[in-house]
Amino acid sequence: MAAFHPPTAPLLHRFLAKSLGAGMWFFIFYRARQDGAVLLGLRHPWDGHGDHGSEHH
Repeated sequence: MAAFHPPTAPLLHRFLAKSLGAGMWFFIFYRARQDGAVLLGLRHPWDGHGDHGSEHH
């Protein structure tokens, strides 16, 4: 009985898979840095945006 040898993906496919996976995680970490406190309930979404509408001239 012959041993099983799974096919290997081409180098381009492996590179694209790692690049897209890394980009996904960088985006997730970026959004967690921006909105993590809101997601965890430590801050309200409307806090920390300055006073952009309290004074009307």
